[in-house]
Amino acid sequence: MQLVRAPKQFDVLVTGNMFGDILSDEAAMLTGSIGMLPSASLDRNNKGMYEPCHGSAPDIAGQGVANPLATILSVAMMLRYSVGAEEAASTIEAAVGKVLDQGLRTRDIASTGATVVSTREMGEAVLAAL
Repeated sequence: MQLVRAPKQFDVLVTGNMFGDILSDEAAMLTGSIGMLPSASLDRNNKGMYEPCHGSAPDIAGQGVANPLATILSVAMMLRYSVGAEEAASTIEAAVGKVLDQGLRTRDIASTGATVVSTREMGEAVLAAL
């Protein structure tokens, strides 16, 4: 309930796998799409596995409509928490923010007035913003 009512109060949520899966699906609606959510499963030494919250989406495979931002932001999390490269992580996050501020959107987060781009175009835009 608190995640939906006042999500800004949370920085990190620590849960078991099943409950985390439920909360990640809930949290997707806060960002507009599950394609925006990076995730990490870390051990006590900050070593772990980083991945977007979404699955492999076989229904849209090869169509160029998947949102790559969760994957890109997962790399930023890895750099921050496992590698200790805070500046590199912040640079990636800023590049993603810049691209979104420019109005570029993949189909899953598109709204009126946005420029809808493909998976590749979104990735290239983030790379250019870096």
